[in-house]
Amino acid sequence: MSLSRRNLLAATAATSVMGATAMTGEAAVASAAYGPTGTGAPGAGAAPGAARGPHPRPRVRTGFDRLAADGYALLAGHRVGVVTNPTGVTSGLRHIVDVLHADERVDLAAVFGPEHGFRGTAQAGGSEGSYEDPATGLPVHDTYGKSGRALADIFTRSGVDTVVFDIQDVGARFYTYIWTLYDCMVAAVLADKRFVVLDRPNPVTGRAATGPVLDRALASGVGREPIALAHGMTVAELALLFNAEFLPRAAGRPADLETVLMTGWRRSDLFDATGLPWVPPSPNMPTPDTALVYAGTCLFEGTNLSEGRGTTRPFELLGADGIDRHWSAAADRLATDIGLAGVHFREAYFAPTFSKFQGRTIGGVQLHVHDRAAFDPVRTGIALLITARRTWPGFAWRPDHWIDKLTGTTRVRTMIDAGAGVDEVTTAWQDDLADFRRTRRKYLRYR
Repeated sequence: MSLSRRNLLAATAATSVMGATAMTGEAAVASAAYGPTGTGAPGAGAAPGAARGPHPRPRVRTGFDRLAADGYALLAGHRVGVVTNPTGVTSGLRHIVDVLHADERVDLAAVFGPEHGFRGTAQAGGSEGSYEDPATGLPVHDTYGKSGRALADIFTRSGVDTVVFDIQDVGARFYTYIWTLYDCMVAAVLADKRFVVLDRPNPVTGRAATGPVLDRALASGVGREPIALAHGMTVAELALLFNAEFLPRAAGRPADLETVLMTGWRRSDLFDATGLPWVPPSPNMPTPDTALVYAGTCLFEGTNLSEGRGTTRPFELLGADGIDRHWSAAADRLATDIGLAGVHFREAYFAPTFSKFQGRTIGGVQLHVHDRAAFDPVRTGIALLITARRTWPGFAWRPDHWIDKLTGTTRVRTMIDAGAGVDEVTTAWQDDLADFRRTRRKYLRYR
């Protein structure tokens, strides 16, 4: 990449200014590690490309927007690598790697790609490999599926001394980016690297943690440590929890961690309240509506039913060959009987273009969430599993018991097989969930 292109990128970028939204007391304490860069005057040190342009300023300022507004003081004198994907954008939709690369104040040396890849082209369970980014000329290192010393060696070979994480999460334990965060934190300790987390909203709110807590005996790439299925935290809050609760055991000591919090985000905010642009975090997460149901309906990955991959409404459409109106009718009756709020189930027929039942017309249900505040995705997912098993003779769990990895427990599968109802299944995890909620409270940084 020539100097002239860097200058051109910088000259044509928009400018960001520091938001005036006050943080809560807890947030101010957490941001202390960020130092004076979190308290600069509006506009001080505004970074080229950080984002005004023709776009209205969102109510929420992300961690990156705050970092940029402070002139990247937190990165000064450091050789930087960034763990990110297509969601790492400014409010003006410029990718942060392009912005950082164009700014002479930042020594950006490498990019690290998670599942689906840095540019987000790979399907579930895949990555883009390692390559030179054609837009910036930077080396992109494939980190998907790597952890521990193997990942630490990648950080060491890259020549960076600070690793920055900026990826949009969707709030479910089995969405792999939070475990990319965890694995990178562990690797940063092993490689003696500094670690910086730039915060973004939990798009399905941070009001509560729900669902079963992972049993460590079932740890995998979709759940390394005992947190709730729907954790109700942001990535920076999770990083603080990981660092204090899990890294001393996993890496021998906590990471040298800095978190850059948002301003303007409230725990009750759904994504559309933030004013931020939605960029699909993965190919089958096209809208915030997908994220809203995902913590419950992704459980169907553990069955022989389609979870809607290969349709325009993944995780909102569920079905299989041989299912008809009886499932949606049973789900509606159960929803009424147990007070399952906020959702209706429509009889639906669809033909996935890939994944399960590719090219075949199948029947099932579509979820229609009509009250997002009342909707409980995990309880809804359990209700749908129970009614699918009762109404469709062809129902089966995946032979590898993937459902146990997704739920983090064997009890959901065994209780459903034994004929348990929704409330019996969900009651079984309440003690573990209460313990996690107590731990979680220590790391929450927004009201």
